[in-house]
Amino acid sequence: MSTGDAAVELPIAFSGQRLDWRDLPRPVRGRIEELAHAQVTVEIGATTGFSPGFASVLELSDGHAVFVKAVSPEQNPASVALARAEIRVSASLPLHVPAPRLLWSHDDGTWVVLGFEAVPGLAPELPWRPQDLRLVLDALVPLADAEPLPGHDLPRADDVLAEDFTGWRRLAARGGAAELDRAGDDARMPWPRDLADWCRTHLDRLVLWEQAALPVLAGDALVHGDLRADNIMIDESRTVWFIDWPHASVGAPWLDLAFMLPSVALQGGGAPHAIFRDHPVADGVGDDDLRAALAGLAGYFVWGARQPAPRGIPNLRPFQHAQGMATLEWLRGLT
Repeated sequence: MSTGDAAVELPIAFSGQRLDWRDLPRPVRGRIEELAHAQVTVEIGATTGFSPGFASVLELSDGHAVFVKAVSPEQNPASVALARAEIRVSASLPLHVPAPRLLWSHDDGTWVVLGFEAVPGLAPELPWRPQDLRLVLDALVPLADAEPLPGHDLPRADDVLAEDFTGWRRLAARGGAAELDRAGDDARMPWPRDLADWCRTHLDRLVLWEQAALPVLAGDALVHGDLRADNIMIDESRTVWFIDWPHASVGAPWLDLAFMLPSVALQGGGAPHAIFRDHPVADGVGDDDLRAALAGLAGYFVWGARQPAPRGIPNLRPFQHAQGMATLEWLRGLT
């Protein structure tokens, strides 16, 4: 997959469906206009991201605009928990971090609504253009140096990922090689045969590397935890904004770079190992630590992709599968 190859088929980073303004209950619409201190005149819906709730820039009668998210358990129960987490995270972000500021929020026990400053930018064009990727990679340098505000309540990255980074152990418990054979034969999400063979041969090592992952994730840096092209915006001044922060934690400063690069690879941005080793944030990160972290990440994607699709998010599992394959290709190159 080469950068700039417009013919390449990219996985869809979108829930496939979103609520419109008219779909929101009247009391929710009224509360949004009350919090925004103006009536809504124009709705511009977001076309990326996996939440099936409402996500739109709302232009207001006073000439201002606000980006609003709104979700209830009817769309997806996990999205409600993530919205509440994003409210908590927003209070922990220092001002110099390029994240849209949370202006207000509302939680009535069913509907959770967040109003952010509207950033006048667009997600990076895909396949990745070299100039956009360079901007994003440069923006990761100050992000890696950032720490959450004093008194924050962000969790530790190793605690957050302790349950997620068990995919290889789950696969081994389910039958190991036979389970990987079934995965390799899944026509909906096909594996390259050589990669499936490599995983069968190295399953014991993948389990050991995964078990070594949590200690290497620890640190004091602010970690976004879910960086991909659909969680990034670039405005007209070429400023990079990192959006959608519900997975934020504190951990090793190189995690966002490493965990973003599999998606960069599958979306035409180039070889992740070369990008990682050329980046200043990777200085001092040994291959053993990187291997452990990537094994945990790959196991999370591979196991997750084999689970039933969450309510309202049919495109999530294929996207996880594509990220898993890209992570495994990188991991294989380290052995």
